Amino acid sequence: MPETVTSTRPPHTWVASLISTIVTLPLAFFALVHVMLSPISCDYCAEAEAHRFDASFPAAWTVFVCGLVVALIALVASWMFSRRRPPASLALAVLAPGTVFVAWVTFMALVDWP
Repeated sequence: MPETVTSTRPPHTWVASLISTIVTLPLAFFALVHVMLSPISCDYCAEAEAHRFDASFPAAWTVFVCGLVVALIALVASWMFSRRRPPASLALAVLAPGTVFVAWVTFMALVDWP
């Protein structure tokens, strides 16, 4: 009689990565579009407000882009770890969209809005 091999990993560990991809990519796209269009909010600002906005925007942009890169790395890592380390894959899958949201909130807090 042939032996049955039992797997130690839970089935369907890739589902968390799939859901994370479906959520993270559109969320990152819309956050990026919002951030890229945000300088329009200061088109008709007074000169002092425009200088404050222009001084705060580059640092906030850098933080936001770094957050998107971290989210992309977490998303790719969640796919890579889905077979070898399912708990790590699940944590990374949850981290990816959360990182996009935190990066957007941080951008909004760092910019000196008019």
